[in-house]
Amino acid sequence: MIVAYADGSALDNPGPGGWAAVIVAADGTQLTLSGGEDHTTNNRMELTAATEALRALPADVPSVLHLDSQYVVKGATIWRKGWERRGWKNSAGKPVANPDLWQVLYAVLDTRPMATLKWVRGHAGNRLNEIVDRLARAEAEKRKLAVRSRYSADNPAPFGRMTEVRG
Repeated sequence: MIVAYADGSALDNPGPGGWAAVIVAADGTQLTLSGGEDHTTNNRMELTAATEALRALPADVPSVLHLDSQYVVKGATIWRKGWERRGWKNSAGKPVANPDLWQVLYAVLDTRPMATLKWVRGHAGNRLNEIVDRLARAEAEKRKLAVRSRYSADNPAPFGRMTEVRG
């Protein structure tokens, strides 16, 4: 049995974001994955974290992916059939957010029939969940610094001016 944890983070939501995953094989070997985007949302990073963790899992080995995002777990397990049946509309008839990432996640899930998604409460002392939370946040912080280094008052970021607060 392979155990994995994944999490996503976005600063200012939307803003710089990061995702991370830790995968632990039956023999205790660990694989850590992480990445991010300059301008994104927390939900997009949660979806990316789950997708990247699943991609790293072998298709023919039982595995459990723990996520602290009910949005991702419910979207992958409960809401999927309704969204697809209604043409990517939610139960209120409005467009589902992030359909591009949901479709990628579903495609990967379909190739991992032995993978199970399980919700875990965030910030509740679960060691691996806390690790991926910190890694995702660190990726988001790294993106924030990279974005700031590319823009100045004379060359503002494409999603709004960044100002320095001095105190």
